[in-house]
Amino acid sequence: MELAEAQKLVDNWIQTTGIRYFNELTNTAILMEEVGEVARIMARQYGEQSFKKSDTEVNLADEMADVLFVLICLANQTGIDLTDALLKNMEKKSIRDADRHKNNDKLK
Repeated sequence: MELAEAQKLVDNWIQTTGIRYFNELTNTAILMEEVGEVARIMARQYGEQSFKKSDTEVNLADEMADVLFVLICLANQTGIDLTDALLKNMEKKSIRDADRHKNNDKLK
């Protein structure tokens, strides 16, 4: 699926099932909450923290999809074409970091 398709899919869901978008500030708060859920799983699965009994049903892919969904909502609300934004961001990174990582002794 292309990013533009994902943006249309989310917009269609919002218009038909979600009734309307939450406002941008609410969606930003929801995004932070969803990122926190991803961080919680990462800290337990790949970090030093251990899972609690209540964490037995965690699903990292589903939590990442929640983050993506809310991010797409925010992009739709603010008129951002995520395909264009990602391409421009990759170009910026490619120019800025052309030698940066190659010359980073910490990455060798």
